[in-house]
Amino acid sequence: MSNKKVLVHPYIPNSVPEVKAKMLEEIGVENIETLYEDIPNHLRFKGQLNLPDALYSEYDLKRHIDQILSKNKTSTEYISFLGGGCWQHYVPAICDEINQRSEFLTAYAGEPYEDHGRFHALFEYESMMGEILDMDVVNVPTYDWGQAASTSIRMAERITNRSEILISKFISPERLAIIQNYCQPVMDIRLVECHLNTGGVNLEDLNAKISSKTAGFYFENPSYLGNIEDQGKIISDILHEVGALSIVGVDPISLGVLVPPSNYGADIVCGDIQGLGIHMQFGGGLAGFIASRDEEQFVMEYPSRLFGITSTEVEGEWGFGDVTYGRTSFDKREQGKEFVGTMAALWGITTGVYLALMGPQGMQELGKLILQKSQYAMQKISEIEGLNAPLFQSSHFKEFVVDFSGTGKTVEQINKFLLEKGVFGGKNLSNEFIELGECALYCITEIHTKENVERLVQALTECLNR
Repeated sequence: MSNKKVLVHPYIPNSVPEVKAKMLEEIGVENIETLYEDIPNHLRFKGQLNLPDALYSEYDLKRHIDQILSKNKTSTEYISFLGGGCWQHYVPAICDEINQRSEFLTAYAGEPYEDHGRFHALFEYESMMGEILDMDVVNVPTYDWGQAASTSIRMAERITNRSEILISKFISPERLAIIQNYCQPVMDIRLVECHLNTGGVNLEDLNAKISSKTAGFYFENPSYLGNIEDQGKIISDILHEVGALSIVGVDPISLGVLVPPSNYGADIVCGDIQGLGIHMQFGGGLAGFIASRDEEQFVMEYPSRLFGITSTEVEGEWGFGDVTYGRTSFDKREQGKEFVGTMAALWGITTGVYLALMGPQGMQELGKLILQKSQYAMQKISEIEGLNAPLFQSSHFKEFVVDFSGTGKTVEQINKFLLEKGVFGGKNLSNEFIELGECALYCITEIHTKENVERLVQALTECLNR
């Protein structure tokens, strides 16, 4: 190592030997190895890392990274029918324009007396979300749907003082893993079966598993597999009879055409706002929301921030700030309901812009358009010999399951062929829900054209006829 040429990266100031020496001198150590003395010798790596030669300029580094990134194909170059929790919707230019403004983009933290714009914008977001959800209280967005669902379940546990939660089986495995990680071992999680012909909750199994220990039942509508649950009122009534809470996960973009969960008895509603003005991003672009009635037993169990409006000493002027700040871990960390760190407030502001732009009529028109386009896609795919689409005999919104079990091909093989045709096929479900066989989850939104669907149908037909 000592014979190796010392490389100084002009774009990494701390790589200059003199700078390194000065830093070591400042902290009172002779060499870098001193900093690693606490690590047992047998745990240290003694070999040579298999790394490429160092790059001598920032431009070389940029070109190298660009070459790596160019290997990727995105939904800009290819047609994408992927969904399953992150969807390709149209994002109006004004959403990007507003969320990149410095007063929002850099407002990591802040207080009511110094950050009027951010607090006001988030209050407006909460108000518009409350309107579309038909709920009184909406939180500042948290990390994602999985986090929102987990917190909603923990809220139910604290409200009812019960430690068992029932969850519909047809839930995203990734979301279920987050819930299990977040709620166990404090809570006992039990899955409720769903009907394989409709995708709906099996009420017999729900009745068999619910008890006086049950804090609530979490189900999604539309479900992860796209089917619309038409038993919402019955489910909520079953839960309320034993003092349990009805917790519903929902894609808010569906509420332009579907009744909100509060209308069929939901006590807590959660979901993700990614479809409302936020681009798909690898590892980002997700933001979870939680909503409830304006009742003390619910409000006081939110761990996240809530913004409200109040009058000021100046008549006609209004102020915006935290509601019941003392219940959060920001106030008394050790006594907080749950620990809350960085949240997705910027995405809340972005969604507020989107909802203000769309308005009630825009959301209704968008919902109808998605319904119509997805119905057309299901019809065209079902005409292909050997395919069953949709798998579930029920109403669907935006997403639906296509059954390839009768084709003699796997979803993996079909998606590989589609990729060669410039198409991202549906999300492979064969490992997530083995009982469904070789199935894939397809997503249709407002961005898909008739030509896109026809191209998919042609590619599928060609693949199955090989």
